[in-house]
Amino acid sequence: MFKTALLGATLLVAGAAAGTAMADTLADVKKAGVFTVATEMQFPPFDFLENNEYKGVDKDLFDEVAKELGVKAKYMDLPWTSVLPGLEAKKFDLVIAPVTITKERMKRYSFTVPISEATAALMKRADDKTINKPEDIAGKKVGGGKGTSQLAQVKEFGQTLPTPPDVREYVDSNQSYADLAAGRVDASVNSLPNLNFAAAQRKETFAVVLPPFGKPSYFSWVGRPSDDDKSLIEAVNAALVKIQKDGRMAAIQKKWFGVSQELPTTVPEPQL
Repeated sequence: MFKTALLGATLLVAGAAAGTAMADTLADVKKAGVFTVATEMQFPPFDFLENNEYKGVDKDLFDEVAKELGVKAKYMDLPWTSVLPGLEAKKFDLVIAPVTITKERMKRYSFTVPISEATAALMKRADDKTINKPEDIAGKKVGGGKGTSQLAQVKEFGQTLPTPPDVREYVDSNQSYADLAAGRVDASVNSLPNLNFAAAQRKETFAVVLPPFGKPSYFSWVGRPSDDDKSLIEAVNAALVKIQKDGRMAAIQKKWFGVSQELPTTVPEPQL
C-alpha cells in the first residue's frame, strides 16, 4: 500500500513538472501564428495614429521582429495605465510601448534589449525667453504623462531647485503639449527622442531645452518574468540584435528620429 501510494505521488509530481515544462509562450505564439502585443498609441514618434492607422518606431520595428519569428503581429491600443497591468493579467504576449528600464521595474518585469535611448528632457514654447536651461523651470508649471519615468524624474529634479516646479500630470503627453502651446504650463517633460520629434513637427511652437536633465537611460519592450515567457524574450532579443546589426534598426531610427542611435545589445544595468 505504501509503495503504491508513493509511486502514485511520484507520478503526480512528475506529471505536474512535465505540465509546467510544457508551458511556453513562444511555442503558443508560433502555433497560433499570431504575436499579440500592446501599446498606447498616443506617444509619437514611437506609437501614434494617423488617419486611424497605427504608425511609429515600435510598429515598424515589431513588424520586422514578427517577420523574423515567422508570425503575424496583432496590435492592441490601450491607455498607458492599463498596459503593464494587462501584461501581468496575460491579456497579450508583450508590451511594445517604450518603457524606461528602471531598478524598480526590473524587479517585476523582464526587459528586452533597448529599442531607443530615453533620457528625460524638457520642451518649452519657442518664444519663451525665460527657460534656457533645465534649472530655469524653478517655480514654473511643468506637465508630463502620468505614471511615466520622465515625470518621476522631473519631480525629483525639481526638489534640487530653489523653488520646486508645479508638476502637473496628464493622461498622455499630447495633452501636456496642448497645454504648453496654450500657455497653461510652461514646459513639458518627456524623453529626448519624443520631444525632438514634437519640436520638429511644430518648430514655430516648441523648442527643446538642452542639455537633457535626466540620467542616461533606455527604452525597452517588456515581458513577464516567468519561466513560461523566457524563451519568448530570448527570441525577441535575438531578432532585435539581428535587426540592429543588419542596418534595419538604423533605417527605422533615421526615418523617425532623423538620426540613428548606438544601442546596447544586452539589457543594461539601469541608473534610475
